[in-house]
Amino acid sequence: MDVKEAVARHLERIEPDAIALSHRIHGQPELGFAEHSASQWVTEALSRAGFSVTTGVAGLPTALAATTGSGDLTIGLFAEYDALPEIGHACGHNIIAAAAVTAGRLLAPLADDLGITVKVFGTPAEEGGGGKILMLDRGVFDGVHAAMMVHPAPEEQLTARTLAVAHLRVRYTGKTAHASAAPERGVNAADAFTVAQVAIGLLRQHIDPASRIHGVITRGGEAPNVVPGLTEGRFYVRSATLADLADLQRRVELCFEAGALATGCELSIEPESPPYSEFDSDGELETFYRANAETLGRRFPLEASTGPGSTDMANVSLAMPAIHPSIGLDCGAAVNHQPEFAAWCAEPTGDRAVLDAALAMAWTVIDVATSEDQRRRLLSLAQQGAGPHGS
Repeated sequence: MDVKEAVARHLERIEPDAIALSHRIHGQPELGFAEHSASQWVTEALSRAGFSVTTGVAGLPTALAATTGSGDLTIGLFAEYDALPEIGHACGHNIIAAAAVTAGRLLAPLADDLGITVKVFGTPAEEGGGGKILMLDRGVFDGVHAAMMVHPAPEEQLTARTLAVAHLRVRYTGKTAHASAAPERGVNAADAFTVAQVAIGLLRQHIDPASRIHGVITRGGEAPNVVPGLTEGRFYVRSATLADLADLQRRVELCFEAGALATGCELSIEPESPPYSEFDSDGELETFYRANAETLGRRFPLEASTGPGSTDMANVSLAMPAIHPSIGLDCGAAVNHQPEFAAWCAEPTGDRAVLDAALAMAWTVIDVATSEDQRRRLLSLAQQGAGPHGS
């Protein structure tokens, strides 16, 4: 029996486990760095499949690294499992986690015969916090020659379309006062945000059309009759590359400084995570993935219908060859980060995405492992200490 056919047969046997894991994570959404149940369920599934699992890697309680096989070529499969506030798994990380675990299980029995080491990484806080960046910087991914994950979306997308992003926490400190009896004695921290957001709105017409600036006020005051003495917000600044982002971020920070200057408030701006970079997708890995996905009946449109987002997987792609294709849910008008999309992620189309993503990744790893050219390329890049496309 052909090895790919054998893997497909194996998937039929473990299909109930794959879907059950996806639904279990979907049914109990957890925010970044607090994915205690999801990381435990992923750990248990991989341990039962014979992986050696280390939890709490990089000093992060909900991060994990699971290993099987002893080949010289090491492939990393990345699982995300954090959810969004209020709307749960509206980005489909339950599908990502279940697909990565299932792909790892499909490859485990073949790892030594293929001459590979398979690693599955549980990576917290993709939606904000940069779990993968912390794991990368702390050496968890050292020795990995190629990395991959598959993300649910409204439609298929081969190449990750992303922007670099900075996550900022902004705080204005003013002085409270009675808003009617003594407003002149107050320093209005809410007005500072008003000035800053007007400045940001005017700035938008003078930035690159692909750049993005958006945020929310998380604390805007305590009562209508009290001049707000403390206000807080969270803002994202996105641009095409890290270099472009640094320039735009400074311009945005000047808008916040204008709010402080105009009102007399004190300003604090703190990063919520390391900045996420642009994505450098590996074209050769993409070619294999596309062929395998199309064998499963997936079709890639010529143009994407939605714009770019951001991911901490992008930082991984600058360190090693990596891919981050999207798998379509055929979900009509629903798009990521909507409650309607969250619902689709536990419907039969979401279940099919788990299975197809797992199988397409497993087949892609088989193609790479059995290609002398690819094996030589990936091992050579690592030996040179270069990035995915050379130094």
